[in-house]
Amino acid sequence: MSDIRKIIIDGKEVEAEGAMTLIQACEQVGVEIPRFCYHERLTIAGNCRMCLVEVVGGPPKPAASCAMQVRDLRPGPEGQPPVVKTNSPMVKKAREGVMEFLLINHPLDCPICDQGGECDLQDQAMAYGVDFSRFREPKRATDDLDLGPLVETHMTRCISCTRCVRFTTEVAGITQMGQTGRGEDAEITAYLGETLDSNMQGNIIDLCPVGALVSKPYAFTARPWELTKTESIDVMDALGSNIRVDTKGREVMRFLPRNHDGVNEEWISDKTRFVWDGLRKQRLDTPYIRENGKLRKAEWPEALAAAAAAMKGKKLGGLVGDLVPTEAAFALKQLIEGQGGSVECRTDGAKLPAGNRSGYVGTAAIEDIDTAEAIMLIGTNPAVEAPVLNARIRKAWTRGAGVGVVGPKVDLTYETMHIGDGPEVMNDLLKRDHSEVAGKPSIIIVGMGALARPDGAEVLAAAMALAESTKSGFMILHTAAGRVGAMDVGATAEGGVPEVTSAEVIYNLGADEGDIPAGPFVIYQGSHGDRGAHRADIILPAAAYTEESGLFVNTEGRPQMAERASFAPGQAKENWAILRALSAELDATLPYSSLAQLRQALVGAHPHLGKIDQLAENEWAPTKQGKLASAAFTYAMADFYLSNPIARASSLMAELSANAKERNAAAMAAE
Repeated sequence: MSDIRKIIIDGKEVEAEGAMTLIQACEQVGVEIPRFCYHERLTIAGNCRMCLVEVVGGPPKPAASCAMQVRDLRPGPEGQPPVVKTNSPMVKKAREGVMEFLLINHPLDCPICDQGGECDLQDQAMAYGVDFSRFREPKRATDDLDLGPLVETHMTRCISCTRCVRFTTEVAGITQMGQTGRGEDAEITAYLGETLDSNMQGNIIDLCPVGALVSKPYAFTARPWELTKTESIDVMDALGSNIRVDTKGREVMRFLPRNHDGVNEEWISDKTRFVWDGLRKQRLDTPYIRENGKLRKAEWPEALAAAAAAMKGKKLGGLVGDLVPTEAAFALKQLIEGQGGSVECRTDGAKLPAGNRSGYVGTAAIEDIDTAEAIMLIGTNPAVEAPVLNARIRKAWTRGAGVGVVGPKVDLTYETMHIGDGPEVMNDLLKRDHSEVAGKPSIIIVGMGALARPDGAEVLAAAMALAESTKSGFMILHTAAGRVGAMDVGATAEGGVPEVTSAEVIYNLGADEGDIPAGPFVIYQGSHGDRGAHRADIILPAAAYTEESGLFVNTEGRPQMAERASFAPGQAKENWAILRALSAELDATLPYSSLAQLRQALVGAHPHLGKIDQLAENEWAPTKQGKLASAAFTYAMADFYLSNPIARASSLMAELSANAKERNAAAMAAE
């Protein structure tokens, strides 16, 4: 039952939900309230006092608008709506006083602070502060913390807003940060000097309203006003997090999250945030042709002619890699199938049913996790495969949801009920009475660890049958950003990967995660000198995800547009353009000469891909059940930091991977 109340904010009568805080009610009507500790996705701390407002008829002092609810306000003597003032002389004086206090110990190092230009304290001191200070005491200083290779600390600047502490405990699920001491001695610190052990720690850089926590790899490389900002989509996992790419000239300088309530809220994983140095290293920037066992540099006309000559009259196969935009997968399918070949995108051997969207996407939206009361994870470790999605499951758990796991035990940052290691427990689950769960909102999430095995199709059928009997939402958690889009355009071969790798000539479009057997002639098109390029006879250098505009469909089936933020290095070209140029060499020219025409053809063939940022309804079509093997599930991703060619080229990801291995190695007892 809604509890709508009337209140007067700055002379305007408005209606607000009783449970809302005053800061939210003011925001709703467009009145800005300054704040440092309040954040809409974290619990309320009420300790910075910057958001003070005057409540008429209330106590004779200003009230913290983040900690007072609309229902706490008292009406006037004759029942008039309560009055809140956000710009009265009392409020102005209170804000100036709070700002003066915050700046007592804050160092005056704005010119050399990395947060300068995008600092909340700087902005609010300008807007709400005074131009003098009554304090003449010397400033106190505190030691900097070592939180690891990602977050650089300058704790003398800290204003004790506790946002980092609340984020790490509530969202990331680690308990390494806290506040010790009182008064002058109060400081934010890490427990026993530990470094942070989380795949989402980089978010505290965005949360910090001052320059106390800044990005270590990005520090002192650029100023915010020098950067060109491009809105794009992340491809490090299949969640499709919304990001902003900041470039300086041709170089990508950093990635920041964008808010999208339906996908990543406003968080991103550390791999997404810090992988940018991998875009500069190991790049393929010129075509190569292998002669006498060695690769030599070539020009585009020669390389395309050689590729076309190798392909003519031969049995062709095409592989679609994990980071390939949907347009390129569509163009490759048209090119290879036009020559009588077949194309495959399920390079890890996942038994995803071609043409059945409910079997490779499911029916649930990521947002449904928030309201779920029961969540079942089958063969997936979301803490590694999609850390931001895992934080969402944790949020549901903090609200009382039960989480069951079928697969080896791992630490997911929340309590789970371990049901079993392998698929045989699903037979027991199917026999049980699920009437109790059927009335509650629930979700079953199936990972690639369950589907990329010989009995993957049977596991999928059992999971779909379980979803049907429990009336649960169903979701497939992919590990590859380009997979759902490639499945949508039908880049699947009946015989799977073996059918493609048995061809005489294999066109490898950015598939770096598997090995191609010796024998076939391989043409590799990709951005980095990784496994695929080592096996290639001809290399055609392509753009990475920040260097071309492309469509990516995320794990819940939402098409999103990644925009180009910079240009590809050297002679590297956009993926679709290379395929279009090659088709002309083969005398089988593809019927589009611009990306816009290609998109028109793509949307003509698959209309739902034209509905950007919309979820299509997937028709429920359970697959046929078979016999389940007894082997335990193994998770799809062994190393979070080295899961694709861009991450493997990044020296920072290599360091993080080594640190994680060291941490996970069994501690040895001192002799």
